[in-house]
Amino acid sequence: MTEITTFSVAETLKALKNKEFSAVELTKAYLHNMENGRQYNAYITECADVALKQAEEADKRYINGTNRALEGIPLGIKDLFCTKDIRTTAASHILDNFVPPYESTVTQHLLDDGAVFLGKLNLDEFAMGGSNETSYFGPVINPWSKDKPLVPGGSSGGSAAAVAAHLCAAATGTDTGGSIREPAAFCGITGIKPTYGRCSRYGIVAFASSLDQAGPIAQDVRDCAILLKSMAGFDEKDSTSCNITVPDYESFLNREVKGLTIGLPKEYRPEGLNPEVAAYWDKAAEYLKARGANIKEISLPHTKYALATYYVLAPAEASSNLARYDGIRYGFRADGQHLDDLYINTRTQGFGAEVRRRIMIGTYVLSAGYYDAYFLKAQKMRRLIHNDFMNAFKECDVILTPTSPITAFPIGDESMLQNPINMYLNDVFTVSVNLAGLPALSLPIGLSATGLPYGMQLIGKPFDEGTLFNVAAKIETDAKFERK
Repeated sequence: MTEITTFSVAETLKALKNKEFSAVELTKAYLHNMENGRQYNAYITECADVALKQAEEADKRYINGTNRALEGIPLGIKDLFCTKDIRTTAASHILDNFVPPYESTVTQHLLDDGAVFLGKLNLDEFAMGGSNETSYFGPVINPWSKDKPLVPGGSSGGSAAAVAAHLCAAATGTDTGGSIREPAAFCGITGIKPTYGRCSRYGIVAFASSLDQAGPIAQDVRDCAILLKSMAGFDEKDSTSCNITVPDYESFLNREVKGLTIGLPKEYRPEGLNPEVAAYWDKAAEYLKARGANIKEISLPHTKYALATYYVLAPAEASSNLARYDGIRYGFRADGQHLDDLYINTRTQGFGAEVRRRIMIGTYVLSAGYYDAYFLKAQKMRRLIHNDFMNAFKECDVILTPTSPITAFPIGDESMLQNPINMYLNDVFTVSVNLAGLPALSLPIGLSATGLPYGMQLIGKPFDEGTLFNVAAKIETDAKFERK
Protein backbone atom coordinates (compact mmCIF):
# COMPACT_ATOMS: atom_id res chain seq x y z
CA MET A 1 0.00 0.00 0.00
CA THR A 2 2.94 2.37 -0.49
CA GLU A 3 0.82 4.36 -2.98
CA ILE A 4 -1.00 5.85 0.03
CA THR A 5 2.24 7.63 0.91
CA THR A 6 1.75 9.85 -2.15
CA PHE A 7 -1.38 11.38 -0.60
CA SER A 8 -1.24 14.92 0.73
CA VAL A 9 -1.84 15.50 4.44
CA ALA A 10 -5.35 16.78 3.64
CA GLU A 11 -6.13 13.71 1.52
CA THR A 12 -4.67 11.39 4.17
CA LEU A 13 -6.78 12.89 6.96
CA LYS A 14 -9.91 12.44 4.87
CA ALA A 15 -9.02 8.82 4.05
CA LEU A 16 -8.28 8.00 7.70
CA LYS A 17 -11.62 9.47 8.78
CA ASN A 18 -13.38 7.42 6.09
CA LYS A 19 -11.60 4.23 7.30
CA GLU A 20 -10.03 3.66 3.83
CA PHE A 21 -6.92 2.49 5.67
CA SER A 22 -5.71 2.58 9.26
CA ALA A 23 -3.03 4.76 10.82
CA VAL A 24 -0.95 1.63 11.46
CA GLU A 25 -1.17 0.62 7.79
CA LEU A 26 -0.20 4.14 6.79
CA THR A 27 2.75 4.24 9.19
CA LYS A 28 4.00 0.84 8.02
CA ALA A 29 3.85 2.08 4.42
CA TYR A 30 6.04 5.07 5.32
CA LEU A 31 8.44 2.86 7.29
CA HIS A 32 8.70 0.67 4.19
CA ASN A 33 9.56 3.75 2.12
CA MET A 34 12.15 4.77 4.67
CA GLU A 35 13.85 1.36 4.47
CA ASN A 36 13.92 1.56 0.68
CA GLY A 37 14.95 5.21 0.63
CA ARG A 38 18.02 5.15 2.85
CA GLN A 39 20.18 6.11 -0.13
CA TYR A 40 18.91 9.67 0.39
CA ASN A 41 20.38 9.75 3.93
CA ALA A 42 17.41 11.85 5.01
CA TYR A 43 17.02 10.38 8.52
CA ILE A 44 19.59 10.42 11.31
CA THR A 45 17.43 8.48 13.77
CA GLU A 46 14.47 6.26 12.83
CA CYS A 47 11.72 5.66 15.41
CA ALA A 48 9.70 2.75 14.06
CA ASP A 49 8.58 1.38 17.45
CA VAL A 50 7.54 4.82 18.71
CA ALA A 51 5.70 5.57 15.47
CA LEU A 52 3.74 2.31 15.50
CA LYS A 53 2.63 2.85 19.12
CA GLN A 54 1.45 6.35 18.24
CA ALA A 55 -0.36 4.98 15.17
CA GLU A 56 -2.15 2.37 17.30
CA GLU A 57 -3.35 5.13 19.60
CA ALA A 58 -4.54 7.11 16.57
CA ASP A 59 -6.60 4.17 15.32
CA LYS A 60 -8.29 3.86 18.72
CA ARG A 61 -9.22 7.54 18.58
CA TYR A 62 -10.67 7.19 15.08
CA ILE A 63 -12.81 4.29 16.35
CA ASN A 64 -14.15 6.15 19.39
CA GLY A 65 -14.51 9.51 17.61
CA THR A 66 -11.93 11.47 19.60
CA ASN A 67 -9.53 12.02 16.68
CA ARG A 68 -7.57 15.27 16.69
CA ALA A 69 -6.41 17.70 13.96
CA LEU A 70 -3.42 15.62 12.79
CA GLU A 71 -4.48 12.21 14.06
CA GLY A 72 -2.28 9.48 12.56
CA ILE A 73 -0.27 11.73 10.20
CA PRO A 74 3.33 10.42 9.96
CA LEU A 75 5.80 13.29 10.22
CA GLY A 76 9.57 13.65 10.03
CA ILE A 77 11.13 15.94 12.64
CA LYS A 78 14.22 18.00 11.84
CA ASP A 79 16.92 16.87 14.25
CA LEU A 80 17.15 20.36 15.73
CA PHE A 81 13.93 19.92 17.73
CA CYS A 82 14.42 18.31 21.13
CA THR A 83 12.25 15.21 21.42
CA LYS A 84 11.83 13.58 24.83
CA ASP A 85 13.66 10.25 25.10
CA ILE A 86 14.59 10.37 21.38
CA ARG A 87 18.16 11.21 20.36
CA THR A 88 18.63 14.82 19.22
CA THR A 89 21.98 15.54 17.54
CA ALA A 90 21.72 18.82 15.58
CA ALA A 91 23.73 16.75 13.04
CA SER A 92 26.86 17.35 15.13
CA HIS A 93 29.42 15.01 16.66
CA ILE A 94 29.32 17.08 19.83
CA LEU A 95 25.68 16.02 20.41
CA ASP A 96 25.62 12.65 18.69
CA ASN A 97 24.54 10.82 21.86
CA PHE A 98 22.33 13.50 23.44
CA VAL A 99 18.85 12.29 24.50
CA PRO A 100 16.71 15.19 25.79
CA PRO A 101 14.59 14.71 28.93
CA TYR A 102 12.00 17.18 27.57
CA GLU A 103 9.99 17.98 24.43
CA SER A 104 10.20 21.15 22.32
CA THR A 105 7.00 23.19 22.33
CA VAL A 106 6.45 22.82 18.56
CA THR A 107 6.78 19.03 18.60
CA GLN A 108 4.60 18.86 21.72
CA HIS A 109 1.89 20.77 19.82
CA LEU A 110 2.12 18.23 17.00
CA LEU A 111 1.94 15.30 19.41
CA ASP A 112 -1.03 16.90 21.16
CA ASP A 113 -2.78 17.05 17.77
CA GLY A 114 -2.17 13.34 17.14
CA ALA A 115 0.84 13.34 14.82
CA VAL A 116 3.04 10.24 14.46
CA PHE A 117 6.82 10.75 14.62
CA LEU A 118 8.74 8.57 12.14
CA GLY A 119 12.18 9.83 13.11
CA LYS A 120 14.69 12.69 13.20
CA LEU A 121 15.79 14.24 9.92
CA ASN A 122 19.25 15.18 8.73
CA LEU A 123 20.38 18.80 8.42
CA ASP A 124 23.44 20.99 8.16
CA GLU A 125 25.36 20.86 11.44
CA PHE A 126 23.63 23.20 13.91
CA ALA A 127 21.65 24.45 10.87
CA MET A 128 24.77 26.16 9.52
CA GLY A 129 24.93 25.64 5.78
CA GLY A 130 23.00 25.95 2.55
CA SER A 131 23.44 22.50 1.05
CA ASN A 132 23.17 19.89 3.83
CA GLU A 133 26.82 18.94 3.27
CA THR A 134 28.05 20.04 6.71
CA SER A 135 26.22 17.28 8.62
CA TYR A 136 28.38 14.99 10.74
CA PHE A 137 26.22 12.14 9.41
CA GLY A 138 26.96 12.87 5.77
CA PRO A 139 25.10 14.82 3.08
CA VAL A 140 21.46 14.30 2.15
CA ILE A 141 20.82 13.37 -1.49
CA ASN A 142 18.18 15.34 -3.38
CA PRO A 143 15.52 12.92 -4.77
CA TRP A 144 15.63 14.91 -8.04
CA SER A 145 19.22 13.71 -8.64
CA LYS A 146 19.86 12.09 -12.01
CA ASP A 147 23.38 11.52 -13.35
CA LYS A 148 25.11 12.78 -10.20
CA PRO A 149 23.95 13.31 -6.60
CA LEU A 150 22.59 16.80 -6.00
CA VAL A 151 22.26 18.78 -2.77
CA PRO A 152 18.73 19.20 -1.35
CA GLY A 153 19.50 22.68 -0.03
CA GLY A 154 20.06 23.56 3.58
CA SER A 155 19.82 23.54 6.40
CA SER A 156 16.50 21.64 6.37
CA GLY A 157 17.67 19.39 3.53
CA GLY A 158 16.66 16.16 5.22
CA SER A 159 13.15 17.52 5.78
CA ALA A 160 12.73 18.61 2.16
CA ALA A 161 14.23 15.42 0.70
CA ALA A 162 12.07 13.21 2.94
CA VAL A 163 8.88 14.98 1.87
CA ALA A 164 9.86 14.93 -1.81
CA ALA A 165 10.70 11.21 -1.67
CA HIS A 166 7.54 10.34 0.34
CA LEU A 167 9.54 9.23 3.37
CA CYS A 168 7.09 11.21 5.53
CA ALA A 169 3.81 13.00 4.91
CA ALA A 170 5.28 16.34 5.97
CA ALA A 171 8.15 17.60 8.11
CA THR A 172 9.23 20.30 10.50
CA GLY A 173 12.00 22.68 9.53
CA THR A 174 13.72 25.75 10.89
CA ASP A 175 14.68 28.87 8.97
CA THR A 176 17.47 31.24 10.02
CA GLY A 177 18.34 32.73 6.63
CA GLY A 178 16.36 30.63 4.17
CA SER A 179 16.73 27.13 5.60
CA ILE A 180 13.09 26.14 4.97
CA ARG A 181 12.55 28.02 1.72
CA GLU A 182 15.74 27.08 -0.17
CA PRO A 183 15.41 23.30 0.43
CA ALA A 184 11.74 23.52 -0.53
CA ALA A 185 12.75 25.21 -3.79
CA PHE A 186 15.55 22.74 -4.56
CA CYS A 187 13.28 19.73 -3.90
CA GLY A 188 10.16 20.98 -5.67
CA ILE A 189 7.91 21.21 -2.61
CA THR A 190 6.41 23.93 -0.38
CA GLY A 191 7.64 25.45 2.87
CA ILE A 192 6.85 28.49 4.97
CA LYS A 193 8.91 30.49 7.44
CA PRO A 194 6.33 32.13 9.72
CA THR A 195 6.66 35.54 11.34
CA TYR A 196 9.32 35.64 14.04
CA GLY A 197 7.54 34.77 17.29
CA ARG A 198 4.67 32.86 15.65
CA CYS A 199 6.15 29.45 16.61
CA SER A 200 7.90 28.88 19.93
CA ARG A 201 11.67 28.39 19.88
CA TYR A 202 11.64 26.53 23.21
CA GLY A 203 13.42 23.20 22.80
CA ILE A 204 14.92 24.02 19.40
CA VAL A 205 18.72 23.87 19.40
CA ALA A 206 19.72 27.49 18.87
CA PHE A 207 21.78 28.84 15.98
CA ALA A 208 20.98 32.59 15.91
CA SER A 209 18.26 33.36 18.43
CA SER A 210 16.93 36.57 16.84
CA LEU A 211 16.63 34.91 13.41
CA ASP A 212 15.61 31.25 14.00
CA GLN A 213 11.99 30.32 13.35
CA ALA A 214 10.27 26.95 13.01
CA GLY A 215 7.90 26.14 10.16
CA PRO A 216 6.44 23.29 8.10
CA ILE A 217 7.67 21.68 4.89
CA ALA A 218 5.03 19.77 2.92
CA GLN A 219 3.85 18.72 -0.50
CA ASP A 220 1.59 21.69 -1.13
CA VAL A 221 0.19 24.96 0.20
CA ARG A 222 -2.84 23.41 1.93
CA ASP A 223 -0.67 20.95 3.84
CA CYS A 224 1.56 23.79 5.07
CA ALA A 225 -1.55 25.66 6.24
CA ILE A 226 -2.74 22.59 8.16
CA LEU A 227 0.66 22.00 9.75
CA LEU A 228 1.29 25.62 10.72
CA LYS A 229 -2.06 25.80 12.53
CA SER A 230 -0.83 23.03 14.83
CA MET A 231 2.77 24.24 15.18
CA ALA A 232 2.05 27.88 16.00
CA GLY A 233 0.91 29.43 19.26
CA PHE A 234 2.00 31.46 22.28
CA ASP A 235 4.46 29.88 24.71
CA GLU A 236 5.34 31.32 28.11
CA LYS A 237 8.61 29.37 28.03
CA ASP A 238 9.83 31.48 25.07
CA SER A 239 10.33 35.18 25.80
CA THR A 240 10.20 35.96 22.07
CA SER A 241 6.87 34.17 21.53
CA CYS A 242 4.02 36.49 20.53
CA ASN A 243 0.61 36.18 22.17
CA ILE A 244 -1.41 36.57 18.97
CA THR A 245 -4.35 34.41 17.94
CA VAL A 246 -3.52 31.70 15.41
CA PRO A 247 -6.13 31.79 12.63
CA ASP A 248 -7.52 28.88 10.63
CA TYR A 249 -5.05 29.15 7.75
CA GLU A 250 -7.01 26.76 5.52
CA SER A 251 -9.88 29.26 5.41
CA PHE A 252 -7.67 31.68 3.49
CA LEU A 253 -7.18 29.30 0.57
CA ASN A 254 -10.61 30.00 -0.90
CA ARG A 255 -10.29 33.77 -0.85
CA GLU A 256 -9.75 35.90 -3.95
CA VAL A 257 -6.61 37.82 -4.84
CA LYS A 258 -8.56 40.38 -6.85
CA GLY A 259 -7.69 43.85 -5.61
CA LEU A 260 -4.50 42.80 -3.82
CA THR A 261 -1.30 44.59 -4.81
CA ILE A 262 1.74 42.41 -5.46
CA GLY A 263 5.11 44.12 -5.12
CA LEU A 264 8.10 43.22 -7.29
CA PRO A 265 11.33 44.61 -5.78
CA LYS A 266 13.59 45.98 -8.48
CA GLU A 267 16.68 45.19 -6.38
CA TYR A 268 15.90 41.46 -6.71
CA ARG A 269 16.42 41.65 -10.47
CA PRO A 270 20.14 42.44 -10.68
CA GLU A 271 22.10 42.46 -13.90
CA GLY A 272 23.06 38.87 -14.70
CA LEU A 273 20.01 37.26 -13.07
CA ASN A 274 19.42 33.81 -14.59
CA PRO A 275 16.97 34.34 -17.52
CA GLU A 276 15.02 31.22 -16.53
CA VAL A 277 14.54 32.58 -12.99
CA ALA A 278 13.46 35.96 -14.36
CA ALA A 279 11.00 34.32 -16.79
CA TYR A 280 9.33 32.25 -14.05
CA TRP A 281 9.14 35.34 -11.85
CA ASP A 282 7.31 37.19 -14.63
CA LYS A 283 5.05 34.19 -15.19
CA ALA A 284 4.03 34.08 -11.52
CA ALA A 285 3.19 37.78 -11.66
CA GLU A 286 1.12 37.19 -14.80
CA TYR A 287 -0.87 34.44 -13.04
CA LEU A 288 -1.83 36.85 -10.28
CA LYS A 289 -2.52 39.74 -12.67
CA ALA A 290 -4.90 37.52 -14.64
CA ARG A 291 -6.83 36.91 -11.41
CA GLY A 292 -7.28 40.63 -10.78
CA ALA A 293 -4.27 41.45 -8.63
CA ASN A 294 -2.33 44.66 -9.21
CA ILE A 295 1.37 44.29 -10.01
CA LYS A 296 3.64 47.10 -8.85
CA GLU A 297 7.38 47.63 -8.87
CA ILE A 298 8.69 48.51 -5.41
CA SER A 299 12.07 49.35 -3.94
CA LEU A 300 13.97 47.74 -1.08
CA PRO A 301 17.07 49.96 -1.27
CA HIS A 302 19.09 48.35 1.52
CA THR A 303 18.78 44.84 0.07
CA LYS A 304 22.35 44.99 -1.20
CA TYR A 305 23.60 45.08 2.41
CA ALA A 306 21.46 42.17 3.63
CA LEU A 307 23.97 39.35 3.09
CA ALA A 308 26.79 41.24 4.79
CA THR A 309 24.49 42.18 7.66
CA TYR A 310 23.30 38.61 8.09
CA TYR A 311 26.81 37.14 8.06
CA VAL A 312 27.86 39.49 10.84
CA LEU A 313 24.82 39.02 13.09
CA ALA A 314 24.17 35.29 12.64
CA PRO A 315 27.74 34.14 13.46
CA ALA A 316 27.86 36.57 16.40
CA GLU A 317 24.76 35.00 17.92
CA ALA A 318 26.02 31.52 17.04
CA SER A 319 29.32 32.05 18.83
CA SER A 320 27.40 32.98 21.96
CA ASN A 321 24.85 30.15 21.70
CA LEU A 322 27.43 27.45 21.02
CA ALA A 323 29.61 28.43 23.98
CA ARG A 324 27.51 25.99 26.07
CA TYR A 325 29.04 22.99 24.24
CA ASP A 326 32.22 22.66 26.25
CA GLY A 327 32.42 18.94 27.08
CA ILE A 328 31.63 19.56 30.73
CA ARG A 329 27.84 19.38 31.09
CA TYR A 330 26.59 17.13 28.29
CA GLY A 331 27.47 15.82 24.86
CA PHE A 332 30.81 14.69 23.47
CA ARG A 333 33.93 15.12 25.61
CA ALA A 334 37.53 14.78 24.39
CA ASP A 335 40.37 13.98 26.77
CA GLY A 336 42.71 16.75 27.87
CA GLN A 337 45.58 17.06 30.31
CA HIS A 338 44.24 20.36 31.64
CA LEU A 339 40.85 22.11 31.58
CA ASP A 340 41.93 24.31 28.66
CA ASP A 341 42.97 21.19 26.73
CA LEU A 342 39.60 19.58 27.40
CA TYR A 343 37.76 22.67 26.04
CA ILE A 344 39.99 22.98 22.98
CA ASN A 345 40.02 19.28 22.12
CA THR A 346 36.28 18.86 22.66
CA ARG A 347 35.30 21.82 20.49
CA THR A 348 37.92 21.09 17.82
CA GLN A 349 36.84 17.46 17.46
CA GLY A 350 33.16 17.99 18.20
CA PHE A 351 32.43 20.80 15.73
CA GLY A 352 32.76 20.60 11.95
CA ALA A 353 34.65 23.08 9.79
CA GLU A 354 31.67 25.34 8.95
CA VAL A 355 30.56 25.60 12.57
CA ARG A 356 34.12 26.42 13.68
CA ARG A 357 34.34 29.03 10.92
CA ARG A 358 31.16 30.77 12.06
CA ILE A 359 32.14 30.65 15.73
CA MET A 360 35.44 32.33 14.88
CA ILE A 361 33.76 35.00 12.74
CA GLY A 362 31.19 35.65 15.45
CA THR A 363 33.79 35.85 18.21
CA TYR A 364 35.82 38.28 16.10
CA VAL A 365 32.93 40.71 15.42
CA LEU A 366 31.97 40.68 19.12
CA SER A 367 35.51 41.27 20.37
CA ALA A 368 36.82 44.54 21.81
CA GLY A 369 37.65 47.04 19.08
CA TYR A 370 35.45 45.34 16.50
CA TYR A 371 32.06 45.29 18.24
CA ASP A 372 31.35 48.91 17.24
CA ALA A 373 32.86 48.54 13.79
CA TYR A 374 30.89 45.44 12.81
CA PHE A 375 28.16 44.28 15.17
CA LEU A 376 26.58 47.64 16.00
CA LYS A 377 26.69 48.77 12.37
CA ALA A 378 25.03 45.51 11.32
CA GLN A 379 22.28 46.06 13.89
CA LYS A 380 21.64 49.54 12.50
CA MET A 381 21.53 48.16 8.96
CA ARG A 382 19.08 45.49 10.10
CA ARG A 383 16.70 48.22 11.22
CA LEU A 384 17.00 49.98 7.85
CA ILE A 385 16.24 46.70 6.04
CA HIS A 386 13.17 46.23 8.26
CA ASN A 387 12.06 49.79 7.52
CA ASP A 388 12.39 49.16 3.78
CA PHE A 389 9.87 46.33 4.04
CA MET A 390 7.47 48.35 6.20
CA ASN A 391 7.56 51.21 3.71
CA ALA A 392 7.00 48.78 0.83
CA PHE A 393 3.95 47.31 2.57
CA LYS A 394 2.34 50.75 2.49
CA GLU A 395 2.17 50.22 -1.28
CA CYS A 396 1.55 46.48 -1.57
CA ASP A 397 0.02 43.53 0.27
CA VAL A 398 2.52 40.81 -0.67
CA ILE A 399 6.00 40.81 -2.19
CA LEU A 400 6.85 38.30 -4.92
CA THR A 401 10.46 37.24 -5.62
CA PRO A 402 12.41 34.16 -6.67
CA THR A 403 13.44 31.89 -3.79
CA SER A 404 16.93 31.14 -5.09
CA PRO A 405 18.98 32.35 -8.06
CA ILE A 406 19.95 28.75 -8.90
CA THR A 407 18.65 25.16 -8.90
CA ALA A 408 20.16 22.29 -6.90
CA PHE A 409 23.88 21.84 -7.57
CA PRO A 410 26.06 18.72 -7.32
CA ILE A 411 27.30 17.49 -3.95
CA GLY A 412 30.97 18.34 -3.61
CA ASP A 413 30.79 21.27 -6.04
CA GLU A 414 34.32 22.72 -5.93
CA SER A 415 33.17 26.31 -6.51
CA MET A 416 31.10 26.07 -3.31
CA LEU A 417 33.53 24.11 -1.14
CA GLN A 418 36.67 26.06 -1.97
CA ASN A 419 35.01 29.45 -1.51
CA PRO A 420 32.31 29.47 1.20
CA ILE A 421 31.27 32.95 0.05
CA ASN A 422 29.73 31.38 -3.06
CA MET A 423 27.56 29.19 -0.82
CA TYR A 424 26.49 32.22 1.20
CA LEU A 425 25.47 34.09 -1.98
CA ASN A 426 22.74 31.48 -2.60
CA ASP A 427 20.84 33.10 0.30
CA VAL A 428 20.64 36.47 -1.44
CA PHE A 429 16.83 36.40 -1.84
CA THR A 430 16.00 34.92 1.57
CA VAL A 431 18.11 36.46 4.37
CA SER A 432 16.40 39.87 4.33
CA VAL A 433 13.15 38.25 5.46
CA ASN A 434 14.77 36.82 8.60
CA LEU A 435 16.47 40.12 9.40
CA ALA A 436 13.06 41.82 9.24
CA GLY A 437 11.25 39.00 11.08
CA LEU A 438 8.64 38.61 8.32
CA PRO A 439 6.75 35.54 7.06
CA ALA A 440 7.77 34.08 3.70
CA LEU A 441 6.67 31.05 1.71
CA SER A 442 8.35 29.15 -1.12
CA LEU A 443 6.47 27.01 -3.62
CA PRO A 444 7.56 25.31 -6.87
CA ILE A 445 6.89 27.26 -10.07
CA GLY A 446 8.43 25.11 -12.82
CA LEU A 447 11.47 23.22 -14.10
CA SER A 448 14.77 24.41 -15.50
CA ALA A 449 16.04 23.35 -18.92
CA THR A 450 17.86 20.52 -17.13
CA GLY A 451 14.66 19.32 -15.42
CA LEU A 452 15.26 20.68 -11.90
CA PRO A 453 12.69 22.67 -9.90
CA TYR A 454 12.69 26.41 -9.32
CA GLY A 455 10.95 28.00 -6.34
CA MET A 456 9.00 31.25 -6.07
CA GLN A 457 8.93 33.24 -2.82
CA LEU A 458 6.08 35.25 -1.32
CA ILE A 459 6.87 37.68 1.52
CA GLY A 460 4.09 38.98 3.77
CA LYS A 461 3.33 41.52 6.44
CA PRO A 462 3.98 40.54 10.08
CA PHE A 463 1.59 37.78 11.22
CA ASP A 464 -0.21 37.83 7.86
CA GLU A 465 0.62 34.26 6.86
CA GLY A 466 -3.00 33.84 5.80
CA THR A 467 -2.59 36.19 2.82
CA LEU A 468 0.56 34.30 1.79
CA PHE A 469 -1.40 31.04 1.77
CA ASN A 470 -4.16 32.71 -0.28
CA VAL A 471 -1.80 34.07 -2.95
CA ALA A 472 0.36 30.93 -2.99
CA ALA A 473 -2.68 28.72 -3.54
CA LYS A 474 -3.54 30.69 -6.69
CA ILE A 475 -0.01 30.43 -8.10
CA GLU A 476 0.02 26.72 -7.26
CA THR A 477 -3.26 26.17 -9.12
CA ASP A 478 -2.13 28.08 -12.21
CA ALA A 479 1.44 26.75 -12.34
CA LYS A 480 0.25 23.10 -12.29
CA PHE A 481 3.68 21.96 -11.15
CA GLU A 482 4.15 18.18 -11.38
CA ARG A 483 6.33 16.45 -8.81
CA LYS A 484 7.98 13.53 -10.55
